[in-house]
Amino acid sequence: MKKVLVVDDSLSVARQLEKIIADSGDFTSVGHAKNGAEAIKMNHTENPDIICMDMNMPGMDGLTALRSLVVLDKDVKVVMVTSLGGVGDKFTEALKLGAKNVISKPFEADNVLQILREL
Repeated sequence: MKKVLVVDDSLSVARQLEKIIADSGDFTSVGHAKNGAEAIKMNHTENPDIICMDMNMPGMDGLTALRSLVVLDKDVKVVMVTSLGGVGDKFTEALKLGAKNVISKPFEADNVLQILREL
């Protein structure tokens, strides 16, 4: 089973994503970080196979954390999570910075799992 770290400042969104992950049978959630700084620490302590990280969070946002994660671990697999609103430029920037894909909110379980299984 692949280990997934969920990073989102919204507890309800994180729980939704963790439920999709847990119900899949292919993945297990190894924790929940509330911002980019926590994600960087938890990547080191939990050693997840995949990080699902919200783009917009208080403190350190997802793109800033992505930059640091890629420097610390060139093989890190990060999937950015965003609401359909502000996708455009940030979507492109996230992929340029090293994100493997982008998941849109609201979540569709089949879509989320397909993206995670491709990693």
